[in-house]
Amino acid sequence: MSKIKCNHCHLEFDENVMIKEEDLNFCCKGCQGVYHILKDDGLDSFYDKLGNKTIAPPIKLDNDDVTKFDSENFLDNYVSKTKDGFSQIDLIIEGIHCAACVWLNEKILYDTKGIVEANINFTTNKARIVWDDEKLKLSEIILKIRSIGYNAYAYDSSVADAQASKAKRDYFIRMMVAVVCSMNIMMLSVAKYTGFFTGISKEVKDMIHIGEFLLSTPVLFYSGWIFFKGAYFGLKNGILNMDFLVATGATSTYIYSLFILFGAKGESYFDSVSMIITFVLVGKYLEVIGKKSAVDTLDKIKSSLPLEAVVIKNNERKTVALNSINIGDIIEIKPGEKVPVDGKIIQGSGSFDESTLTGESLPIYKKTQDIVYSGTINLDSLIQFEVTKNFKNSTFSSIVSLLEDSLNSKPTIQTKAAEISKGFSVTILSLAILTFVVWYFFGIDLGFDYEGTSQFEKSFIVAVSVIVIACPCALALATPMASLIGISELAKKGLLFKEAKFIETLAVASSVVFDKTGTLTKGELNVSKARILDDNIHKLNLLYSLLSASSHPVSISIKKYLESKYDLKIKELETVKNIEAKGMSAIYKNIEEKEFEIIGGNIELLREFGIYYKFDSTKTVYLFAINKKVIATFELEDKIKDDAKEIIEYLQNKNIDVIMLTGDNEQVASKIANELNIKKYFAKQTPVSKANYIKELKKENKIVVMVGDGVNDSVALSNADVAIAMGNSADISLAVSDIVLLNSTLNSLKDAFVISNKTYKYIKQNLSLSIVYNMITIPLAMAGLVIPLVAALSMSLSSLMVVLNSLRIKMK
Repeated sequence: MSKIKCNHCHLEFDENVMIKEEDLNFCCKGCQGVYHILKDDGLDSFYDKLGNKTIAPPIKLDNDDVTKFDSENFLDNYVSKTKDGFSQIDLIIEGIHCAACVWLNEKILYDTKGIVEANINFTTNKARIVWDDEKLKLSEIILKIRSIGYNAYAYDSSVADAQASKAKRDYFIRMMVAVVCSMNIMMLSVAKYTGFFTGISKEVKDMIHIGEFLLSTPVLFYSGWIFFKGAYFGLKNGILNMDFLVATGATSTYIYSLFILFGAKGESYFDSVSMIITFVLVGKYLEVIGKKSAVDTLDKIKSSLPLEAVVIKNNERKTVALNSINIGDIIEIKPGEKVPVDGKIIQGSGSFDESTLTGESLPIYKKTQDIVYSGTINLDSLIQFEVTKNFKNSTFSSIVSLLEDSLNSKPTIQTKAAEISKGFSVTILSLAILTFVVWYFFGIDLGFDYEGTSQFEKSFIVAVSVIVIACPCALALATPMASLIGISELAKKGLLFKEAKFIETLAVASSVVFDKTGTLTKGELNVSKARILDDNIHKLNLLYSLLSASSHPVSISIKKYLESKYDLKIKELETVKNIEAKGMSAIYKNIEEKEFEIIGGNIELLREFGIYYKFDSTKTVYLFAINKKVIATFELEDKIKDDAKEIIEYLQNKNIDVIMLTGDNEQVASKIANELNIKKYFAKQTPVSKANYIKELKKENKIVVMVGDGVNDSVALSNADVAIAMGNSADISLAVSDIVLLNSTLNSLKDAFVISNKTYKYIKQNLSLSIVYNMITIPLAMAGLVIPLVAALSMSLSSLMVVLNSLRIKMK
């Protein structure tokens, strides 16, 4: 029975099952349906991109099960919110075979109303989709993907862990087969090469060839299967990659050696076949180990958390899974147990080991109303706390998510290196063909290791050496290897980079902008001097009420001071307004409905309300007035962090501009700037003016790093090239930041710069090493100075050199 080709999947099938439609032939109704969907949506150019390649027919799926994608439990576990308020999910798309499949899925998703972003990684089939859940349900996105013949399910990091372990195990087995066989081949080769100089009978030589053939065959076809597979998928997508060069070089040498084995004149090179595969496989295994170690970093952090927790409900204790814990639940933890989710202590007090998060080895004492963080250890007391964040949004989960994203992302320099390595393979193959032609047709004979062989053999072996010695592998490894190690080292020091690209940006930064309070200073303002001009308890209650409506460090400090001196109560205020970088205002109505205008803040705020009060101080000042009469004045002081001067000096020694932006007055800003030797500083800055200043720096082509910790820094952080937030920052600051300093110390900021600079330096070194290596070795190979065996060893050593150079990042 004749075979015909399907117009959609291009697979051949028996004519008797054909679905005929005018001049179109389909192997099944699925292919027919997808063909018409694409045609109706104007996406039939997919078939031009697909070319002669084949794809799998559409997967037959029951669309009734998509409702689970809209369930509250599923959305809580897998869907997150972007800073713009859109929903985001990572999906694995099943059925992707080539670049055309990626194009089709991205195109169909972008054309769907409500989809904001759809990016698919061809290597991993992982798709990041951002959508407006008010216009589109997740189940509708899944159905859209299924409608064109693919399937999608939620990405689970545990699957990535399992895949990394499986890849490591698979590479190890293949590598050990290659190593064992190659060692035995080399023993035979010693006998053969010794006989070449001392004389050896044809029968013995034939026996050695047979032994080499038997040992090299599993090396090529089992151990080397990885390279054949990589070459196949590369060719399917029109790419000549490093795997293609290895597979071509080894297979060509193997086929030539078979001719020698079956009677042709010359020397066999089965030993070269084996060693080519072995040496390159060792390099690949080292790469896999590097990737696995990055995944192990995640595993180490994940091990900091229990799988369940004890929840108290109606005076009953019940053990529940982490995903089932809700905000408001009461959790009990015993001494030695780990905190499962973030919460606020409501009963008990004790010491907590926060080293897994901050790297700080000393225990932190926590009491009632203090916040405890997931992943930390309760050392000595029975504690009950109220859950303030569920598992998905807890500190621990945020850390894991940031690490996963950073390990999956690519620096700009890596993208450029990948583009270079793509063209590299085509160039090398062309040079190898040119070398063969020149050697064969011009009869070149330099007499290097080729005496007594035919001209074809000489030309062939030299061409193979060119292919084998070339190393796009080292070029491709140069950036990812260093990036993986750099990210892992940063994570160990409590530095979370949301994307690996920020290593590169931080390394080339030209300006660093600091917020003052909580960043350069401890953020623990203490009242150093207070003047209560009217100690009427009713008026002090109004001051206390206004302070309670603010989370600003100044308000918190004065509130604590008042609590230590008076027994005050909160009154209900109306029209409470927060005036940026100046203070607050409110209205209070008493029982008689009489209105009182309340103002609390700096001198500038009082002037805006027509209150002119003379007050000179080099400290932070807070004035409180009722109905335009000043009732109390406070002077507050914030100490500079112990490590602030060190980081400023480090940056200035690196010729990086250091700027301080603060909402405080000129006197306070000047005092801090002088103590830290900061030349550029700006006082009385609002969140908007901070952001505008950063925009101006960027217009001057400056690469700007912003370091801050408060809500008022969030706008400025979002405008910087790299936004760095302290681990104790407000949630909104953490959300817009690119790097999080978990231990909130400026020493860790210095670590971020040191490790980023070191990583970037070694990336550039790796690229330089691989380029110089190829510039030297390829001409030598073309000149016939290198045999395939030495070429394979040289190629592997170049990759090993890159890996070992990257490992220097770990050295102090």
